[in-house]
Amino acid sequence: MQQPSLSNEPARLGGFDYLIGAIALALTLFQIWHGLAAELSAPVFLPLHLSWVLVLVFLVNPTFSRTAPPSLYRTGRFLDFAFAAISAWIGFRLTNFDYNDLSFLFDGLGTVDLYAGVILIALLLEATRRTVGWVMSCIAIVFLVYAMLGNVLPDDFASKGFDLQEIIRFHIFSTNGVFGAPLAISAGVVFVFVLFGALLQVTGAGQFFIDCAFAIAGRYRGGPAKASVLASAALGSISGSAIANTVTTGALTIPMMKKLGYKPEQAAGIEAAASTGGQIMPPVMGAGAFVMAQFTGLPYAEILLVSIAPAILYFFCTLLYVHLMACKLGLKGMDNVEKIAVVVKQGWHYLLPLVMITVLLLMSYSPVLVGLAGCLAIVVAAFSRRKTWVPFSAILAGLRDGALMILPISAACATAGIVVGVVGQTGIGLQFTQALISLSGGYLWGAFILIALAAVVLGMGLPVTAAYIVLSVMAVPALNEFGLPVLTAHLIVFWLSQTSNVTPPIALAAFAGAGIAGASPMKSAVQAFKLAFGFFIIPLMMAYSGLLWQADDTAFQFVVAILATLGLIIAFACGVEARLFNQLNLLARGLLLIIAALMLVESPVVRLSALGALALIALWDWKRGSDPVKI
Repeated sequence: MQQPSLSNEPARLGGFDYLIGAIALALTLFQIWHGLAAELSAPVFLPLHLSWVLVLVFLVNPTFSRTAPPSLYRTGRFLDFAFAAISAWIGFRLTNFDYNDLSFLFDGLGTVDLYAGVILIALLLEATRRTVGWVMSCIAIVFLVYAMLGNVLPDDFASKGFDLQEIIRFHIFSTNGVFGAPLAISAGVVFVFVLFGALLQVTGAGQFFIDCAFAIAGRYRGGPAKASVLASAALGSISGSAIANTVTTGALTIPMMKKLGYKPEQAAGIEAAASTGGQIMPPVMGAGAFVMAQFTGLPYAEILLVSIAPAILYFFCTLLYVHLMACKLGLKGMDNVEKIAVVVKQGWHYLLPLVMITVLLLMSYSPVLVGLAGCLAIVVAAFSRRKTWVPFSAILAGLRDGALMILPISAACATAGIVVGVVGQTGIGLQFTQALISLSGGYLWGAFILIALAAVVLGMGLPVTAAYIVLSVMAVPALNEFGLPVLTAHLIVFWLSQTSNVTPPIALAAFAGAGIAGASPMKSAVQAFKLAFGFFIIPLMMAYSGLLWQADDTAFQFVVAILATLGLIIAFACGVEARLFNQLNLLARGLLLIIAALMLVESPVVRLSALGALALIALWDWKRGSDPVKI
């Protein structure tokens, strides 16, 4: 997937730089206007947004690369401009469609509108293929075929079977399907926070957060790796993309990790795992959290609050693995690390926009307006001190990059809307729920394993947001059947879907890190997958403990759940890596893995007893070493 530049210089996009930049900038200005005015209804705004996105996709991602023969390249560019022109025409057609005349529901769509709907779906699937890969497009095609031919399938999988008229009316000429909730969230709140992330980079605020991370963790064992984790936690949720975060922070942290002594694939894996974790870190949590708010009907502030503790636990898990890795390699910390007070003194004003959007989100203000306020605040912050001024061209580059960064997200969300629409139109979701419960034998842990496997499979070809949307409409009802609250079920699926960036054989964040590190992409993906094992353990604890503090939970239950999750992480990681404070023998490793398993038992007595056993093993290991490792 082509990633836009996040620098102060214009992105190098070939001979059409100025045209693409102008169209992208116009899209951003249109989005800002609509976010402030909100004068367009969804049947007008969403087709406009999508057609604009499709035009940019076909111009930015050519049919044939420049390495192709000149005649073939020119033919491809002709097709690209033709696709872009058709996309613009369809957008105009849809925005002028008369939804007040209900005759199209009874008599069917006119020929031109029917063809426009068919062509739009075809162009959308091609745009999705160009931006996020062929897997998402193929999944949508399979669901569309099922909607049309479901009546010829066996009874266990059969549906009514819909003709072309019904499918186009449902998926194009309604607020279902393509123009359903996923695209509405992407075109609204996700866009403004992606724009916020782009402005964060071009104003220098992103570099400030990286500098803070190095000042905090750089002097400790494996300093650059720990700084990478902290910087990714700070930037990941705001950037809107784990891949963009990997490229941005990894350009600095990966070479420093290699210089310190980490293997190239380890450096790439650390950065990918940390950057992927940014998608579950409040206050923004990437695009999927806003989709979750729409799906659950819950205030975003509630999702933000219950997600804080699990997110911190994930980064503790990643930091622990990084530390154990540094101990096994015998690495030290960095010399001449800037003091945190000095770094904060130089860039404290960059913290104000982040604090502002956090407070406003917790106060339940409109996320779109909060994001726009954040965009303005980060620009004002940059110009509030003379030494952090940036040229006006940098601000324009940030506005342009925000539009370019939304392309794969909007394309994937629109295509995922087809999947969501087919599930609602055919009722296949109920059949999937019944099948999942049956295959699990009626046990929650069995359903969890099946959903995790489905997340891994989907993660091999889908971006995070698309994987979450597809999996949630199928798996969340099954988890609800096991008695899990709606928010808990969605967060479990949301976390499991994050594995799409670190799951071999297609792990986009790990591959991006491997490119910077000069490492094997597959070895980097394996390292990232190991470092990101918290994406499996922590959702398991969400299901079997009070890790997500609900209204009827007590403080005691919540504290025990936190301690049990910490104990599980420490016991499992140290047992697998054969190291706590010193090298561990086989007996100690076996005991640690048993303790990790006991943490899954829902009894507070068992969990507290297991924590006591873990403390005894840690004390024994500390005292037996002549010179226990230091942090």
